[in-house]
Amino acid sequence: MNSIPPQVDPAAWAARFANPAAWQDWLKLQPLDPQPLAASMKQLGATIDPAAMTALQADYVQQLTALWQEMLSAKAPAVADRRFKGPEWQASPLHAFNAAAYLLNARFLLAMADAVQAEPRAKQKIRFAVQQVVDAMSPANFLATNPEVLQKIIDTKGESLVKGMHHMLEDLQKGHISQSDESAFEVGRNVATTEGAVVFENALFQLIQYKPLTKKVYERPLLLVPPCINKYYILDLQPENSLVRYAVEQGHTVFLVSWCNPDASLGHLSWDDYVLDGVVKAIGVVSEISGQEQINALGFCVGGTILASALALLYGRGENPVASLTLLTTLLDFSDTGVIDVFIDEAQVAMREQSIGKGGLMPGRDFTATFSSLRPNDLVWNYVKSNYLKGEEPPPFDLLYWNADATNLPGPMFCWYLRNMYLENRLREPGKTTVAGEPVDLGVIDAPTFVYGSREDHIVPWNSAFASTTLLNPANPERNRFVLGASGHIAGVINPPAKKKRSYWSSDQPASSPQEWLGAATEHPGSWWPEWSAFLSGHAGNQVNAPRKSGNAHYPVIEPAPGRYVKVKAD
Repeated sequence: MNSIPPQVDPAAWAARFANPAAWQDWLKLQPLDPQPLAASMKQLGATIDPAAMTALQADYVQQLTALWQEMLSAKAPAVADRRFKGPEWQASPLHAFNAAAYLLNARFLLAMADAVQAEPRAKQKIRFAVQQVVDAMSPANFLATNPEVLQKIIDTKGESLVKGMHHMLEDLQKGHISQSDESAFEVGRNVATTEGAVVFENALFQLIQYKPLTKKVYERPLLLVPPCINKYYILDLQPENSLVRYAVEQGHTVFLVSWCNPDASLGHLSWDDYVLDGVVKAIGVVSEISGQEQINALGFCVGGTILASALALLYGRGENPVASLTLLTTLLDFSDTGVIDVFIDEAQVAMREQSIGKGGLMPGRDFTATFSSLRPNDLVWNYVKSNYLKGEEPPPFDLLYWNADATNLPGPMFCWYLRNMYLENRLREPGKTTVAGEPVDLGVIDAPTFVYGSREDHIVPWNSAFASTTLLNPANPERNRFVLGASGHIAGVINPPAKKKRSYWSSDQPASSPQEWLGAATEHPGSWWPEWSAFLSGHAGNQVNAPRKSGNAHYPVIEPAPGRYVKVKAD
């Protein structure tokens, strides 16, 4: 392996395989037989219209013939796919043909999945499964069929292959594919660094109070409830992209719930525990420390679902704890959960209930694997190619470091969430969901609400985020403000103004549907954060002197932020 193999002579190669039958036999690329796949789909209650199948087959054969003709003319086929953008793919007609043939087969399989006639959920599952297979079988993912990898092995005299094997063994020990240089970050050193102190803790969470950065602050504090399915510091990555720091800089006294990373001793916790001992307790402590009867509250993703459940419980009891509510990429109506729906059905939920519903843990690594499967080319195969096949070091990236910092969930809590929210969608119906034995109704939450959705969100589709505006303040819909940001579930939320990136949409016109809202909305360049800041300041009360210390006599400082809980790693 100390020299580059001789290039194939295009003329000789074309002459040798001028007969398509010989070419097909040599490469084993017989036209795809759809019958086995069709038979499997029939077992799932799915069919394909014969006329549609005939049209797909005819189109496939036509494109395959055209591809073959390009090869006979010694012309490397054009491949418009970033997985094959390296010059090595075009340097060899064989590799270029292999990539083009793969893309053709991929298009055929996906078109076949789209032509399936089935109940919507079954069709979605079929397409998801086909997409997983298609993405996995890319020739870029295998050493023998990736010319970039082969060339690098030659150039490095095999060193890249050795490094790749070393990376793979390390990741096997860690239990996940490294997407970032994890040695470059440390919680509390260069992520989650906004200054503050832990002022309360119980088994479920630590409450952080952040140090003011302004001489004057609004009298009503802001409580942030991040998702318990991830670590909180997605809201406090670096100073320049920290939503926590931004809110503090705007003059708010910010408190934040830092959820525990449960171990086996907490495997009995329920949804009620997260509502009562989590959010309800946090609201009470923040009110006591600040001396305010009302606070402002923000929930992100499932943190927003827990927050809304807690507020529905409190308002149902006749309490009035918040002056405003902010929900970021949050589901309250689970009618459309996007691609996540492929993992949710009665059989799968029942299986989880049987295994961990009465006690145990839902491992954080399973969440990481699930979310990675939603974007496999970006979050799986890209790193298989670079880390293992090429032996490259993953670059440092704070967001991907956070993404790999997994969090467990207690089995009873997780199973209740799956069944009552995702499977049965009970929270949207007044009185159908009970918390702490009490029926709850989202419609009784009496607070101005800011609802944010991300336009390319694959976890909380933006139309589902918008649906919250139909459940909250039903008698006064004008109290709800919806804002739509560009990008996805995380990148859309973490979009600081200083970056001057992306855009967002807003509208002052009342709308009964997401499509109606979008039709009247205006696009603005940059971040949606200032729009939210303006909403928040309108409900934050008067300006007062900033507190000189965190906590109070009843809630003394326990330790500096970010605290211990966020540093606990999932097993």
